[in-house]
Amino acid sequence: MNHNLLLTIAKYSIWEAIRDKFLIFILLGFITLFCISLFIGELAITEGLQMQSAILGSTLRLFSVFTMGLFVITSMVREFNDKGFELILSHPVPRSSYYFGKFCGFSVAALIISFMSFCCLCFYAPVNMSLLWSFSLFCELLIIIALSLLCLFSFNSITISFSVVTAFYILSRSIEAIQLISDSPIVASGSFSYKFINSMLDVIAYIIPDIYKFTQTDWLVYLPDVKTDILIVVSQTLIYVSLISCVALFDLYRKEL
Repeated sequence: MNHNLLLTIAKYSIWEAIRDKFLIFILLGFITLFCISLFIGELAITEGLQMQSAILGSTLRLFSVFTMGLFVITSMVREFNDKGFELILSHPVPRSSYYFGKFCGFSVAALIISFMSFCCLCFYAPVNMSLLWSFSLFCELLIIIALSLLCLFSFNSITISFSVVTAFYILSRSIEAIQLISDSPIVASGSFSYKFINSMLDVIAYIIPDIYKFTQTDWLVYLPDVKTDILIVVSQTLIYVSLISCVALFDLYRKEL
């Protein structure tokens, strides 16, 4: 792997985020969400600070995830359409250097987004909890970046790629609730269809990451001990980023110029 080339591609990706005013858009979005949380907190009768931190944390998380995924996909599609991808790989460039260069560049943008969220949350929550929450958001964004790159290499379409990323994220966030509903005593548990669907849900829950354990709003409101949760976040991030990157590299290497 050519590390100098990797850094060059990463710098270009960071410069693209600055040139396209993506980070400015994120900053303006965060300021807007912060102002909305201030307004809602004023309407709260009790526990206004807790409500402000919960609303701000939830909206920052969703805004960061979906804008980051959309930025990665649109950035890569534009590079494919401008033939920048073919131009880079027409030289003796390892495709792994290209992939990890892009991943590192987008990861720096994700780190900046996480730092912005940390600055916003410090007004409502303790610094240590805001830092852990923002770190978990960064790990969550890393999975989204890797998944967005994989979908783009596979489908080469903004609509399909973003739809797959969105569906994957929503399913990962809600799989625990879906399993709880399926285990409800109200549901008939003796039919073949119930057993089949329940087994399928267990398989899906085993395969996809437990994103519902990432970046929890409870961390900002109730200030629990999150050591176990952080270990789960770090371990799952390492596992799934590695797995998704391997699949993306396989797809990238078989792509013809």
